[in-house]
Amino acid sequence: MAVHVLIVDDEPSVRTNLAAYLEDEDMCVHALSSAEHALELVRSGLKFDVCVMDMRLPGMNGNEAIRALHAACSGLRFVVHTGTAGYRPPDEFAALGVTPARVFRKPLADMEPLAAAVRELMKEHG
Repeated sequence: MAVHVLIVDDEPSVRTNLAAYLEDEDMCVHALSSAEHALELVRSGLKFDVCVMDMRLPGMNGNEAIRALHAACSGLRFVVHTGTAGYRPPDEFAALGVTPARVFRKPLADMEPLAAAVRELMKEHG
């Protein structure tokens, strides 16, 4: 069964590179530049297994987006990919898969640990 991944990041090069890497890992990927657009897609009925979320976004920030996306699709799990050096996920996010071990700092020299976290979330919640 294919893993469906939603990437939300406002940096075009980050979105493109991460999407290409995950697609090479046989994942189905939608990459979007805003949390609002991601929320529209999820509310329209598109299903995703895991969301790779940036924290600093125009409009709705990453924490707000995680809460809204989870409310719209309770089975969605999350990995954080951020350039914010001091980011620590709120304790409430642990139930959604967001633990300190699943927070990845930009720029990633190797995307494999992030891809492994996506695969691990699928095993835990699949």
